[in-house]
Amino acid sequence: MVVATSNTATDLAVDRTRLAHDRTQLAWVRTAASLISFGFTIYKFFEYLHSKGETVEPRYFGPRKFALLLIGIGLVSLLLATIQNRREMRALRQHHEHVPNSLATLLASFLAVLGVIAFVAVALRQ
Repeated sequence: MVVATSNTATDLAVDRTRLAHDRTQLAWVRTAASLISFGFTIYKFFEYLHSKGETVEPRYFGPRKFALLLIGIGLVSLLLATIQNRREMRALRQHHEHVPNSLATLLASFLAVLGVIAFVAVALRQ
């Protein structure tokens, strides 16, 4: 039977806490990816219908605005989740210096770049 010392138990608790923060960040990344891709898909679907000659009656809040709204919400949620994750990791590192950097933040950054590209693509197309 192996008895964990207080340092080992503390290190394992810090690892569990860090992994919990990473899982939360990845859940937000998944949600943001869904919002961004759904917004872009809606835009492309209605663009396809328009190119086929099928018109959608004009409304105040059309497919393009709805797509921009969804992509924007996805980007904002990604930004807020990343800020929260960095704040929590900074607080954890104040007590335990050996906490490694998160790859979830790197993934969030890549998704943010793709989201900005999708937002600009939809915003600039008429």
